[in-house]
Amino acid sequence: MFTVQSKAQTDRDPGETGWWAVYTRHQHEKTAAEIMAAKGCEVFLPLYNVIRRWKDRRIKLSVPLFPCYLFVRARLAHRLQIISTPGVNMILRRGEQFAEMTPAEIRTLQRAVDGPFQVEPHPFLQCGERIRVTRGALEGVEGILVRKKNLCRLVLAVDILARAASVEVDAADVMPVDRVHARLYSPSDMALCMPAGLQRSVAASGA
Repeated sequence: MFTVQSKAQTDRDPGETGWWAVYTRHQHEKTAAEIMAAKGCEVFLPLYNVIRRWKDRRIKLSVPLFPCYLFVRARLAHRLQIISTPGVNMILRRGEQFAEMTPAEIRTLQRAVDGPFQVEPHPFLQCGERIRVTRGALEGVEGILVRKKNLCRLVLAVDILARAASVEVDAADVMPVDRVHARLYSPSDMALCMPAGLQRSVAASGA
């Protein structure tokens, strides 16, 4: 599994850590996460609650948000310890390099599953109205807006998995990303970005 490495990886400091996406066997996510945590790795297994009917009663279960996937923060030198963990199939790659999640992507998912939100899996989306949460526990988080049963949901895409999750948000707490960016600039700031000729034309029309 690790016999072929790119120059970028072989030159990388073995002590440097990164967040890797790990692909596991079916229904082995929790077991693999517990074993890797015992090895000293920082493991993030996003879970969400689901109600399942069992005979004559209903039970609440915590199940993986992304079945067969979890995230591990570890040193490059420890990759063999990860891949040899029972229940682990592989570390995802992009070409010859390991596919890494950015710390910001991990924090976004952690805030979603740790907060008092209704999180659930969602079909992967690559287009749609992109919004940013402007207040509350998810302030600053960006995603794609969808509507489900008269409720607004923020879709958080995980590109390297081609998977996504959605979290319920209040329509009053979100704003289109383009509009958020526009609020960052005053009319005078925008004028400074214009060519000189256009600035004179705008000034003349205002007069």
